[in-house]
Amino acid sequence: MDWKKTYESKKMSADEAVKLIKSGDTVVLAHAVAEPVALVDAMVANKNLYKDITVSHMVTLGKGEYAKKENSDTFRYEGWFTSPSVRGSISEGHGDFVPVFFHEIPSLIRNDRLHVDVAMVTVTPPDEHGYCNVGVSSDYTMQAVKSARVVLVEVNDQVPTVFGNTYIHVNEIDAFVEYNRPLPESKPAVIGPVEEAIGKNCASLINDGDTLQLGIGAIPDAVLAQLGEKKHLGIHSEMIADGVVDLFEKGAIDCSQKGIDEGKMVVTFLMGTKKLYDWCDKNPMVELREVDYVNHPMTVCNLKNLVCINACVQIDFMGQIVSECIGTKQISGVGGQVDFIRGASMAKDGNARAIIAMPSVTVKKDGSMISKVVPFIDHGAAVTTSRCDADYVVTEYGIAKLKGANLKDRARQLINIAHPDFREELKVQFKERFNAEF
Repeated sequence: MDWKKTYESKKMSADEAVKLIKSGDTVVLAHAVAEPVALVDAMVANKNLYKDITVSHMVTLGKGEYAKKENSDTFRYEGWFTSPSVRGSISEGHGDFVPVFFHEIPSLIRNDRLHVDVAMVTVTPPDEHGYCNVGVSSDYTMQAVKSARVVLVEVNDQVPTVFGNTYIHVNEIDAFVEYNRPLPESKPAVIGPVEEAIGKNCASLINDGDTLQLGIGAIPDAVLAQLGEKKHLGIHSEMIADGVVDLFEKGAIDCSQKGIDEGKMVVTFLMGTKKLYDWCDKNPMVELREVDYVNHPMTVCNLKNLVCINACVQIDFMGQIVSECIGTKQISGVGGQVDFIRGASMAKDGNARAIIAMPSVTVKKDGSMISKVVPFIDHGAAVTTSRCDADYVVTEYGIAKLKGANLKDRARQLINIAHPDFREELKVQFKERFNAEF
């Protein structure tokens, strides 16, 4: 059948499309910007049609109404990451969290360890050959589409066409809901003096020709802002945001010395502003690949001169890094942090640097401060990155190099880059912890 006839025959409203969901199904939402909001809203609005629906995904930028207590008689959220709109369901007991490395999600879906009945995704309108493009999210989204019994898509002409493993033919899709809307945007964060100092310290570890992995927020943007004079930088990252576009336009990025995928920025999803989405649209420099390639440590270890930059909640004297919990409260997930840190430790050129970059303190709403450098991690918190994997730790006060350092030296270095208001107390705790002078 002509693909155009297939497309027209499967076009329907969101309310009609979600009737293809059956009681007992697990519904997987595409990641972050690719979440199809009209379909999600329709699913929640039609909750009386179902029983025992599980909803799974990583980051959501949506309202997360399926995770609200008032909807728990129909829906159960079971996340592989948590976001503000859904994390309350975990602490309230009607939602749950699955600890998982980002790079493992596609294989767990393929092997039915993470079950998928229905995949819901945002895509471009079909091209002249009948292919829609996921545009902003290949990661686990593509595998969810391949494994699902039912594929429901929201067709949005604002989605960029991004090259790579991003194409889905209309024959693979069960329902098309046309809903044009601006994509969610993550505005560039404000860079203050603390972030600027952290950015400078991180930049001191970055050389011409290095390959970068970094995320979104004030600290990654502050790092990128310091790199305008660098040459031949590469990008291999689970995501990119607007700061990468600015650095490319300054001539600092050409991806010519990466060792693999040279001449390409290889990422697994996009999250920024319209500037980023427009820049990536049909841009031969950008390639979107599934996360079991992009983040897999065996891929990462083949990159030349890798510098990966990630964040954390707290780090103890031994170098145990907590990045996803505040005590027993799950606030995010492992994501790709360990994927890249493990890949860096396996780097074949032996020149990779894995950086944990963080402000020295957390500032509470009342203005009081909590040190991120602590003698012991909070009770109930999960260790995201082990002490054996910890490499560089950067705050606004300096750099600690933990790889190869003994426990006392690690603690001394970390105390020296802690906030000055906490150093004397930390030195006392050092003496108690190690029975030794600082």
